[in-house]
Amino acid sequence: MTSNQPPLRLLIVEDQVDLAENLFEFLGEERYVLDFAADGLTALHLLATQNYDVIVLDLMLPGVNGYDICQRIRNDLQCQTPVILMTALGGLPDKEKGFDCGADDYLVKPFELRELQLRVEALHRRYAPQRPILSAGDIRFDPGTLEVELNGSKTSLSGTPARLFELLVRAYPSFLSHEALSEALWGARHVGVEGNSLRTHIYTLRKSLQASLGRGLVKTVHGRGYSLEVPAGTSAIKAPETP
Repeated sequence: MTSNQPPLRLLIVEDQVDLAENLFEFLGEERYVLDFAADGLTALHLLATQNYDVIVLDLMLPGVNGYDICQRIRNDLQCQTPVILMTALGGLPDKEKGFDCGADDYLVKPFELRELQLRVEALHRRYAPQRPILSAGDIRFDPGTLEVELNGSKTSLSGTPARLFELLVRAYPSFLSHEALSEALWGARHVGVEGNSLRTHIYTLRKSLQASLGRGLVKTVHGRGYSLEVPAGTSAIKAPETP
């Protein structure tokens, strides 16, 4: 790996702690930023609040299995992060079910750790070009690095505020309702329940942007939702996105 490459953020969802520890030790911290979840519900919480480049998901998990988790990642969270399923189930019907649930790759145990690493890197290369720089006026947002730029000043976001900002940039010049934002962040079943959480994350996002860029950039549409606030004097034309 070249030193000038940005680190890859991986979420490893695996209930076998010894295997997870082996993965952490093999992959190391120079190239990867690693998070761990021992069950699917913890993984869904992390995915609702953090951004990852690749998800490594075991199928045989306690409580909710990997198939269901993969479906919820795609349908409830509307998350398109590449998913590698890893399991001892190596039959064709098992693989077919995994891909039908939204997985991008399928790795049968036991496997060489180097093979997993190669698959992670390949998926990241394939996915990264689909994440173009987003813009609205003079505001630029990089979904890959989570970096916001305005008139030469830059700052990096993380977690739910980063996801919120990306949603608002993509929606610009339209606003997004409280319900639409809650559904995108936490899933349809939580709409109407996460109002206080949404306001808290909006406040955190504004405070971070104000401190680093001198502007909050998020406008309240009273009684309806939120929109991106492009500073006066900048172009209101949104740059085209690659499909």
